Amino acid sequence: MKAGYVSLIGRPNAGKSTLLNRIVGRKVAIVSDKPQTTRTRILGVKHGSAERPGQIVFVDTPGIHRPMHRMNVRMVDHAVETITQVDVLVVVLDASIRTGRGDRFVLELLDRATAPAILALNKIDLMAKHRLLPLMDWYRQQRDFAGLVPISALTGDGVADLEGEIRSLLPEGEPLFPDDYVTDQPERVRVAETVREKLLHVTRAELPFASAVVVDRIEEPGAGGVMRLYCSIVVDRDTHKPIVLGRGGARIKRVGTEAREELERLFGTRVYLDLHVRVRPGWRESQRMLRELGLER
Repeated sequence: MKAGYVSLIGRPNAGKSTLLNRIVGRKVAIVSDKPQTTRTRILGVKHGSAERPGQIVFVDTPGIHRPMHRMNVRMVDHAVETITQVDVLVVVLDASIRTGRGDRFVLELLDRATAPAILALNKIDLMAKHRLLPLMDWYRQQRDFAGLVPISALTGDGVADLEGEIRSLLPEGEPLFPDDYVTDQPERVRVAETVREKLLHVTRAELPFASAVVVDRIEEPGAGGVMRLYCSIVVDRDTHKPIVLGRGGARIKRVGTEAREELERLFGTRVYLDLHVRVRPGWRESQRMLRELGLER
């Protein structure tokens, strides 16, 4: 039986979380088209089958970027630290855009690794086919990867091949988690991340990344069978508050509706979701806020 830890690393918006959800077979990490959506390490477990026994424990990481705030420094630290802590590394790169300095920096980080590294060239569904082979050849010249697999995490193209490459490199061993274990994210984190995903979706480019979601209180379903969730959307400036609220509160109402519907499916019960907006200037530099968001060093 093969079992081990696999880290997904790469630049922001490379598709690491989409890939994690695709392989695990259910939504474990939130996704959006905005960079820096993932802020902490997220564990997702892919269980084997009778034909292919084993267990792959994926560690999804924040995108590696140049940090401008204490929060971003912690995010990058969480990603880089996994390089020396896992059995296999999967470097996820966006093949549909021009290779840049950030991609080269990620490859340079592999000098610290002792584990074999696989390169996953993602988003091949967005690029011309004649560009793929030259790009693969270029990356082969940069580093001796244990595997190089073109994939589309969105459509699933090539993902089975990538999973096969990963399994071949894992050590033999017993399962690391029970058969029904999927993710390490506690209930409170799942709630906050679901609300934040809907906030990113609804506000699109109008709201900077200076927003976070904190769960103030959770009341488990009682006799009425309703789970009550009380959350605060934290923004950095007074001018951000009306962006979240929208005209007549329409935008925050839409965020609440979309989040509530997904949380009801997640928890299998009716949900009452209460959202408030709080302005907390400089929260990305606040040690207390980073602790609440799971970004302690």
